[in-house]
Amino acid sequence: MQFKRVKRAIDGVLLLDKPLGLSSNQALQQVKRLYQAAKAGHTGSLDPLATGLLPICLGEATKFSHFLLDADKSYRALIQLGSTTTTGDAEGEVVSRAEVNVTQEQLCLVLKRFVGQIEQVPPMYSALKHAGKALYEYARDGVEISRPARRITIFDIELNGFDREAHRLEINVVCSKGTYIRTLAEDIGRALGCGAHLAGLRRLSTAHFRLQDAFTMEQLEEMTATARDEILLPVDASVIDLPAVVLDQDSAFYLLQGQSVWKSGLNAGGLFRIYKDDGRFLGLGELDSDGRVAPRRLLAMRA
Repeated sequence: MQFKRVKRAIDGVLLLDKPLGLSSNQALQQVKRLYQAAKAGHTGSLDPLATGLLPICLGEATKFSHFLLDADKSYRALIQLGSTTTTGDAEGEVVSRAEVNVTQEQLCLVLKRFVGQIEQVPPMYSALKHAGKALYEYARDGVEISRPARRITIFDIELNGFDREAHRLEINVVCSKGTYIRTLAEDIGRALGCGAHLAGLRRLSTAHFRLQDAFTMEQLEEMTATARDEILLPVDASVIDLPAVVLDQDSAFYLLQGQSVWKSGLNAGGLFRIYKDDGRFLGLGELDSDGRVAPRRLLAMRA
């Protein structure tokens, strides 16, 4: 007789160091199983060949996961010069090879050209949708879809090392949401005149979260259930950069009923975190046209 696994209403944010070889969704499902979580979601896909920071939101924390999806991120990337592939990374088949005659000085000058606002064409091997179907599905069928260029921002590129014999370079990249490091690698290779593909990728940060604070899948599996619960960050961890507002008990009561409430001393200017005066996080709100605190994204209050 099979017993149905009991799902828990557990809330919080897990900082996972995603392993090589797993898709983001596969990693999510493993975490969901370990926590027996009723609800979970990740905050920005990493390809199976990429590793590193993958914040996973459990329960009520999923209501704020889009803040991490939209956040700036940083990566350490390994780029192989002299060859291009069908996918733009090491998983694809090599489609062209070229001689590499690049000095470190030339490389540094080219890298500087990619810092700032740039136009980037999303790769065919991506999860972007066209007519309800992911681009990578078209790519696997040999169909090329026209993709408009998108404006993204590269805040910084740092050259960590350049192996002239192996024609490989390692860079750290700080970038805006929507940046494809595979495409950046290909564009760098094109600018150098020798072609390139992404040979390795590790995400170092998402918003204010850092890889050094993340846990590997092996560490999670070795922990007791209690220990796993204790390493979860609170539900408000994803929005901790927003300003905070504290409401008294009566105001909190009416806000949780969906009503706007008065709070003196506030200035208009976007979303803010709302707390009850006992420290309990209630969700997000903003000032309405009457100068009152209006609920925008509230937690489900459990007993």
